[in-house]
Parts: sequence; C-alpha cells; structure tokens
Amino acid sequence: MSEIADRYTRLAADFRDTVDDVPSEQWQAASPCEGWTAHDVVAHVIHAHLMQLGFLDAAPEAPLPVDEDPLAALDVVVEAVAAALADPDIASRVIDGVAGPMTFAESIDGFLSFDLLIHRWDLAQAVGLTAVFDLTDVRWARGLADDLGEMLRADGVCGPARPVPAGADQQQRLLAHLGRRPE
Repeated sequence: MSEIADRYTRLAADFRDTVDDVPSEQWQAASPCEGWTAHDVVAHVIHAHLMQLGFLDAAPEAPLPVDEDPLAALDVVVEAVAAALADPDIASRVIDGVAGPMTFAESIDGFLSFDLLIHRWDLAQAVGLTAVFDLTDVRWARGLADDLGEMLRADGVCGPARPVPAGADQQQRLLAHLGRRPE
C-alpha cells in the first residue's frame, strides 16, 4: 500500500470509530462548524467521498442511508475509496478535481484525508468525545494547510485563525490555525 493509501485507511478508521461512538441522542448536537450538527459533519464527509468517487464515475449507484444510518453510509464510501486507492491504475489516474488536475490519490490525500482528520475533532467536540491526533498527522495536516495559503480562508473552508491557548501543543496550534477553538 502507498503512503497515501495507508494514511487514508488509518484516518478513515479513526473517523469511523468516532462516528460509531456517537450516542444516538447526540446526532443533533451543535458542532464547532458554524451551523452544522454532529450529523451534518458526518454527512459532509460522506458527500465529500461521493464527490471524489464521482471524479472516477465510481460513486455508488444505490442511495446511501446517510440520514438513517450514517455509519453504514460511511462504510460504503470508505470501502469504495480504499478499493480505488488499492488499484495503482486508478490511484494514479489524473482527475480534474476540486483543486485542478491531479491524481486521484493526491486528491484523496489533500482533501478527504485532511477532512477525516479535522472533522473527527469537530465531531468529537460536538458530542463530548476526545480526538487526539498522531503528531505525524498534525505535522502533515499543517503542511497541507500552509500549502493552501489564502485558499484555506475561502468561504466554506476554514474560518480565520484563532488565538493559540497558552501552553498549546501542536494539535491545538493546528486547530487554532484552522479556525477552531481548541480547549
């Protein structure tokens, strides 16, 4: 497996574990993403997967149970992306993605894997769980965020950077940079 596929698989598993831990009565809890509930965060991640698979004309044809069973819907799209990344011909296929032409694998790494990491924290915050990132993932995500420059602040991406709490660790610094309020 490639480094990109490994990272995606690991971050998808971490996100899935957090989704699985959401208490059923917490799906409508407000998330740190303005105007979004916990359910909205998961639905966004699922729809982002569908968009990426759509670049390959590989999105699942059957409607997904996003509203009724977000975990089952997540499993379907994660399996499809993982299968695409496992096929070297598909992973290296150039797509016209969100940020222009790039390989499918590069698009997954720069978009979905980033979303899986950051939105895991958003989901955890919404429902009172904890999401601790591996330091390697924090450094990787910060590098992606820095590479995005001002595009990071585009409408609907990340808000303005927030003050960094005194004594903040690297995860808290990343989250503050991405407009979150790490505690």
